Amino acid sequence: MEKQYYKEYYKLEREHWWFKARLNILEFILQKKIPKNEPLKILNGGAATGATSIMLKKYGEVQSLEYDKDCAAFLADILKEEISCESLTDLPFSEKTYDLVCAFDVIEHIEDDNKAVSEIHRVLNDDGYVFFSVPTFQILWSEHDEINHHFRRYRLNELEELLKANGFELVYGSYFNFILFFPILLVRVLSKMLPKKKTDKSTGSDFEKFSSNDFLNRMLYKVFSMELTFLKWNIKLPLGVSAMIIGKKIAAKNE
Repeated sequence: MEKQYYKEYYKLEREHWWFKARLNILEFILQKKIPKNEPLKILNGGAATGATSIMLKKYGEVQSLEYDKDCAAFLADILKEEISCESLTDLPFSEKTYDLVCAFDVIEHIEDDNKAVSEIHRVLNDDGYVFFSVPTFQILWSEHDEINHHFRRYRLNELEELLKANGFELVYGSYFNFILFFPILLVRVLSKMLPKKKTDKSTGSDFEKFSSNDFLNRMLYKVFSMELTFLKWNIKLPLGVSAMIIGKKIAAKNE
């Protein structure tokens, strides 16, 4: 893709209501649920244009990984550091290298998500942590998923089973983007029912549908951010457009 695309995505990651509110929520949960007695050694899988890597640098040394080589080159130029252009299914790192592996809205892009989680387990130190966020519920499947090359959307219990099957114990899991779940569901169901006009040049991405102007962008950011109140009270949301989960690697017992 052209460099201009990544410039636009760079701006999107820092100004769009969904990215901004999601980042705040993910950082809050990281602060509350993952011990940080000393700086962590962190792998950020699927770093895109770097907003999540910059956030994670507050908590330790971050190695950013991005599968798309053009995006990785753009990110390296922005961050002025080496970026690993690799897949989560075949990590070029030794066993027990990292304290924390993050993959925020990444594993839905990977056909063999089980292999990706197995590789993450391998490169984590004993008692290391994995932190995922993913899109949820197949009923929400839309053009947005297709143009972003998703293989699936998850239910939280499916994500829990994926971690358990690969040697993790559950630390935390919750849906989020709960308040906007039903409006988004309605929009997506109606979009499937109504034929797309030949003159409609929209890509079908939610980033276009839900951010048509600055006022709407600010309003949706405030609505999404309201969920921090529930999370601060340790209330787990019953459903949402997204889910997040933290797992802890079960250390092998000495024989």
